[in-house]
Amino acid sequence: MNKATFQVYLREANFREFFITEMGWNNYGGQAALPPIAVEDTEYQFTTIAERNGFQILVCEADAIPSASLCRHIDTKLRRSANDYIAIYVLRNTEHHLWVAPVRQVEKRNIVTIEYETAAQADFLFSKIADLSFDLDEHTTIVDVKQRIQQTFAINSEKITKDFYAGFKREHDAFVKFIVGIDDEITDLKANRNKQWYASVMLNRLMFCYFIQKKGFLDGNVNYLRNKLEWCQQKRGENQFFKSFYKGFLVQLFQDGLNAPRHEREFEQVYGKIPYLNGGMFDQHQIERDYQDIDIDDAAFERLFDFFDKWRWHLDTRISASGKDINPDVLGYIFEQYINDRAQMGAYYTKEDITEYIGRNCILPFLLDKVAGNTPKAFTSKGEVWTKLQQSGHRYIFDAVKQGYSDDWQALIPEHIALGLDTTQPHLLERRKDWNTRTPEPFALPTEIWRETIERLQRCEDILGKISHGEIHEVNDFITYNLNIRRFTQDLLEQTDDHLLVAHFYHALQQVTILDPTCGSGAFLFAALNILEPLYETCISRMEEFNQKNPHLFKEELAEIAQKYRSNIQYFIYKSIILRNLYGVDIMAEAVEIAKLRLFLKMVAVVEADRRAPNLGLDPLPDIDFNIRCGNTLVGYASEKEVLDDSTYSDFFTGNEFKKKMEVEMTKVAKVYEHFRRIQLSQHEDMAEFKEAKEELHTRLSTFTEQLNQQMFSRQLGGEEFKQEEYEAYLASHQPFHWFAEYYQIIHGNGGFDVIIGNPPYVEYSKVKKFYTLENYTTLACGNLYAFVIERSFVLGKKYLGYIVPSASIATPRMKQLSSFMLSHGGLWSSIWDERPSKLFDGVDQQLAIHILYLDEVKKYYITQMRHWSASARDTLFNSINYQVYLRSDILTGVCPKVGSLLEMSIIRKISQADTLFSVVYDPNSGTLIYYKNAGGRYWRQVKSYPTYFNSQKGQSSSTELAFSVQSKYKALVVCALSSSMFYLYWRVISNCRHLTSREFDVFRIPSVLKESKEIKSLHQRFEKSLEANKKRTTTVNKSTGETTQDFYYLKLSKRIIDEIDKVLAKHYDFTEEELDFIINYDIKYRMGDELNEN
Repeated sequence: MNKATFQVYLREANFREFFITEMGWNNYGGQAALPPIAVEDTEYQFTTIAERNGFQILVCEADAIPSASLCRHIDTKLRRSANDYIAIYVLRNTEHHLWVAPVRQVEKRNIVTIEYETAAQADFLFSKIADLSFDLDEHTTIVDVKQRIQQTFAINSEKITKDFYAGFKREHDAFVKFIVGIDDEITDLKANRNKQWYASVMLNRLMFCYFIQKKGFLDGNVNYLRNKLEWCQQKRGENQFFKSFYKGFLVQLFQDGLNAPRHEREFEQVYGKIPYLNGGMFDQHQIERDYQDIDIDDAAFERLFDFFDKWRWHLDTRISASGKDINPDVLGYIFEQYINDRAQMGAYYTKEDITEYIGRNCILPFLLDKVAGNTPKAFTSKGEVWTKLQQSGHRYIFDAVKQGYSDDWQALIPEHIALGLDTTQPHLLERRKDWNTRTPEPFALPTEIWRETIERLQRCEDILGKISHGEIHEVNDFITYNLNIRRFTQDLLEQTDDHLLVAHFYHALQQVTILDPTCGSGAFLFAALNILEPLYETCISRMEEFNQKNPHLFKEELAEIAQKYRSNIQYFIYKSIILRNLYGVDIMAEAVEIAKLRLFLKMVAVVEADRRAPNLGLDPLPDIDFNIRCGNTLVGYASEKEVLDDSTYSDFFTGNEFKKKMEVEMTKVAKVYEHFRRIQLSQHEDMAEFKEAKEELHTRLSTFTEQLNQQMFSRQLGGEEFKQEEYEAYLASHQPFHWFAEYYQIIHGNGGFDVIIGNPPYVEYSKVKKFYTLENYTTLACGNLYAFVIERSFVLGKKYLGYIVPSASIATPRMKQLSSFMLSHGGLWSSIWDERPSKLFDGVDQQLAIHILYLDEVKKYYITQMRHWSASARDTLFNSINYQVYLRSDILTGVCPKVGSLLEMSIIRKISQADTLFSVVYDPNSGTLIYYKNAGGRYWRQVKSYPTYFNSQKGQSSSTELAFSVQSKYKALVVCALSSSMFYLYWRVISNCRHLTSREFDVFRIPSVLKESKEIKSLHQRFEKSLEANKKRTTTVNKSTGETTQDFYYLKLSKRIIDEIDKVLAKHYDFTEEELDFIINYDIKYRMGDELNEN
């Protein structure tokens, strides 16, 4: 189809013929007209004009093109009739169209739009048409069509964000040079901490203004800042303006305009009509209070606006041909990557797929648990909830697991692959000889080989059986079997006829408290918001439906909603979530500022400017200074008990007196906080009362925390003289944060936060000791801040915890106190992630673990193997997690067993039951040495009976090759056993997967009967001969080490001999043929690489 034909179809709005005749879609056989949808006093009538495998193309004529936020609201109702669709809104009697496609962005349903005012302006849409078209004989499924639409409307936000960041970094550096009045005597600008911080503050404010000016909130002018800069310069040229743009305009705009509830006529004559934002973002900043003579040259803004104007600023998700569309997500990335160099502090940018996985598996189980407590009948084994799941088929199994699955999948896979399915018949290895070949479509996930595909399809079948037989009937089973708990919860709320279930769920939503104790720029808080938002929407929509049928139902809830929002229902939802549900703390003030800024932009995004409405139709932003706080999570009193323990340490009577005083003070603080919160939630118009309440709360809290600070400092002094300057230095370095005071109503009244999620800093305690010291942590010997944060969470939290931390947390003896701590408090699900060939954090070589903890008396433990994965598999990564149950008795050397199946666990247990501990082979006097590499060789462990050739010009020796002495009769067995795939598997399960140490040797067991086996001795000789035949001697030159010559061994070229070794060992460990097949092919795709399918 050429462009001219395409434009004719658009001008005539002849979309039916366009899709069916030109693009290969099908006529729709059902009722074409969908039920009308009423949103905000407007009715929308959709008609289905084409379909493909159930995916619908809808057209709706409208008197006005809906905004992005309105499209989202429409979608919440439309998806009940058409879950998968493209909707085309047509402005009556014009060529102005808006194409809307709901897409999945990390499990969150989002709206992507393409808009054009005339057919001639639709070139970008034309470039997408080929991707939306199908051949007449093309066979597709609904999954295929959804993937096609997803890819067509996908936004490469990561690339756009990185491109923006590259320029932003240059502009930030340039902007700093123009600032005067902040420690100007520090000529090294990078060392001028406050000047750098203020540059960040200004750029954050200006980016916020760029976003809202595009929505028309700054005097209806989408180029407000640029035009006002030029106006100031023009007036200066006419001798009517004598200050810089910063001093003469911006400061007043921020503090007297956006931060003031009322504007005089004289003010509006200069600044125009602008809204009062509240929220504290444009309050006088601490730096502005400390430095009274700040100024910034106009040239700084000219340059910055030149850069900003190259981009298309949106508060929604849209795509255009420019590739320059940015939304507020860019702010989090900028902060984490640049502004505060958090990577040096062990803090890394956490991608959405990680925050989504942790968030959904902590927040939704908590909510369902809470509702189950109030409506137990619905959660009985025969109740509505579990009956719904039992009858759902594979709906709640992720696509990544059921890719290629059907009831007859075993009959559909190639015959030579199906030969290996029966494990009861002999010659299994021979029958599975093709299982390491690449799986073709439609069965494959990215990079899969048949061995992985079969395991996944069998797992899918097993889970389906458990669902259909009603074996899944606990909330936490959604975590264990990695089911789509978001879709299930959404379906349950949308389809239930039980108004009480909806009521209890809505009340649970309003009350759930979610904390990130090291929140950074708010990545986990945003994940929580994205999880809660559609649930609020659905509950409100269902309450309206129930109320229409019975006006007595939900009368109070709907009245409350009607009273509390001016802008729209979406704004009310975001405001409710941000004020009621989200809490964060970070040691860096800059982080707290960014987190608030991002949350504010999320709210402004759903409001359209209305010049006729009060405050341009925008409800003032909530003040979340008491939700998102700055302080040291690890220093301060977390509970009332900690305060009392400290106060009675030296004097019992003083302690009792302090307790009474503390209870009085906290009662006052709690009352003031509730008053302040009530004003916020009730959309109070009296700003004087609001500010008075905030000031009283701040004063009360400050007074009380000062008392706590002094007590804590006095405790540190141990009886020495109190000195004010030392006390102030202590506060600056330790930044105490007293949880039970700052969040008294949650810690005392609620028993703690319901859900705690986050990515704590991975920093050695020794590095921060010069700044602050810690006491009374059980995990102090672990020596890393992330261990202390997790331990503190057990004091702060009451039900679900979710963290991403280094895998060392459960994979090294050093972290034994932490792993024991986690294992002792209830359920633990741990997924383990390797750093090769791809890694979870960009640019960071870090093996990681995601821990989901359920605080309960019943102890259950689940884990995955240390998982390798390729970049192309990232999209399916978290949806294909496979947990395996284990016991505390399976823990060896203080390391939780990283296994991925019952078969693997059986192998490990059989190794542990062999008759001889490896330690018996040692003989320090024998002179028979075994040489091994304790590091390097990621997929192979190099062990042999002679040293590696290594010759250094400067006389150095290899730092990674070590040796130990053995009895000579064990030499062949030791080399063979430690070189086997069996030992590689064992090492991966019980080690840190980086180093080979004596710990792994000491718990390894061998069958002593093989110590003088002729077969083993022959294999030993052949193995080492093969190593020599395939080695390469390499010379390198390095500035520090000089010229070095050494041998490199390529063990994968000796894999056939290693397989023979494993076959001999298998007989004596009593492995089944299926277990032997697993051992020989363990990690095979990554160990063999390109040689996997070579002869």
